[in-house]
Amino acid sequence: MTERPRVLVREPIAEAGLALLRRRFDVTVDCDSDLAASIGGYDAIVVRSATQLTAEVLERAGRLKVIGRAGVGIDNVDVDAATRRGIVVANAPESTVVSAAEHTVGLLLALGRNIPQAHAALKAGRWERSRYAGIELAGKTLGILGFGRIGQQVARRAAGLGMRIVAHDPFVGRDRFRELGVERAETADEVLAAADFLTLHLPSTPETQGSIGPEAFASMRDGVRLVNAARGELVDEEALLAALDSGKVAAAALDVFSHEPYTGSLLERDNVIVTPHLAASTAEAQDRAGLIVAEQVAAALDGGLVTNAVNIPVLGADDLEVLGPYVPLAAKLGRLAMELAGGRAERISLRYDGALAEYDTRLLTVAALNGAFQGRVDQPVNYVNAPLIAADRGIEVREERRRASPDFTSLVRVAVLADGEEVPVAGTTIGGDHRLWLVSALGFELELELASLMVVFRYDDVPGVIGRVGTLFGDAGVNIANMTVSRTRRGGKALMALSIDTPAPPELIEHVRAEGFDDARFIRLG
Repeated sequence: MTERPRVLVREPIAEAGLALLRRRFDVTVDCDSDLAASIGGYDAIVVRSATQLTAEVLERAGRLKVIGRAGVGIDNVDVDAATRRGIVVANAPESTVVSAAEHTVGLLLALGRNIPQAHAALKAGRWERSRYAGIELAGKTLGILGFGRIGQQVARRAAGLGMRIVAHDPFVGRDRFRELGVERAETADEVLAAADFLTLHLPSTPETQGSIGPEAFASMRDGVRLVNAARGELVDEEALLAALDSGKVAAAALDVFSHEPYTGSLLERDNVIVTPHLAASTAEAQDRAGLIVAEQVAAALDGGLVTNAVNIPVLGADDLEVLGPYVPLAAKLGRLAMELAGGRAERISLRYDGALAEYDTRLLTVAALNGAFQGRVDQPVNYVNAPLIAADRGIEVREERRRASPDFTSLVRVAVLADGEEVPVAGTTIGGDHRLWLVSALGFELELELASLMVVFRYDDVPGVIGRVGTLFGDAGVNIANMTVSRTRRGGKALMALSIDTPAPPELIEHVRAEGFDDARFIRLG
């Protein structure tokens, strides 16, 4: 019997996620063993935020195919190291969106009305009604830095509280701001200058770490109130203390810190509300994260599309419905073009014509590269590391989209440049079952369904060639499933493409190549 893939669950996840994995794989739940010593025996690992998957640890993960992070962030995973090793890294980005947005709004309300301070005083026996009088959120300006999933959900809820909302995010289109009734700021400084309340929803990157520091505080309104339930590294905590002392910042609410558990001076301030990294800590969010990441791990191990991968181009559901059938087509065309080019490549060009030109085609490009490099490099190749393999070998990758396609609704063209000569192939899908169809190769127009085993001949257009080829294959006991022939002009050059049912034996290959064809390629696309 074939051994089932092994999955290590390193930190607790929802029982529903565990059950899904156990139905299909051998699952070990182990939170305490030496990870570096044990990781080499697993095909997949599921972690939360505590497990550190460093480059050194991944060096020992010889059979690892996928890392599942049950949550949003991936700060604890060396994604670059994983990518170079062809390991898919997937997370559960939607799992905590509602919880994080609700926690942010809770902190906004707590800041405005001094709820935690008043609660603590009354519990201590002090009735300090006048001391903790607050301000209304209605009519105030909420500034949002980072307008992704969580920032947008915060905006929806803040709008319901009657707040004016100004946000900045260069990666979100203008239409999305308009849909939510949010003013789009061209720069972060515009948000800082406008905000009565400021909430952060940025990723932790070299550019954003410490970005809320002395200069940012100087740009803010006097008496601004700050919420950070995103990443502790965003805020320069010493600069925040100074801004609190000066009154530039009236109050702050923090769920995250630069180092956790946090024990610093911010805990001593009466005008600072703190929670211990609770934004994603709801039962619903934890259950969703565990189940989503289990589904992602299962997809990766089963060879399916991993929709939440962070190191593979990801498509939305609508795009995936359209582009999905073209993924295997692009992979086979990439393989075919590379084989026809003799395994050499200086440049690989991808062109998407017709309806495909309206979509994000990066996944198709990765699929073509994955097909092109199979069996051609001295390491495993997959959708994760194929672009890196191209870069490491100095192979230029070009992608072009053209809306015009007179002959086909959609067309994928792959061309490999080798030794100064371009080797092009093109294909499309046909029918409701999306059959993969080759429509041109090496400048010749064809009509042939792509199959696992293909043979391509280039030769002088003279009588008797088709019969001779049929005889050679028949004598060798190899059945020709399909055949197509094309020529540039009568008496010029011709191209014959075949699909065959069984691999050609070595003696047939040798015999064919001795027949005087310009070129004869036996190609395995499966």
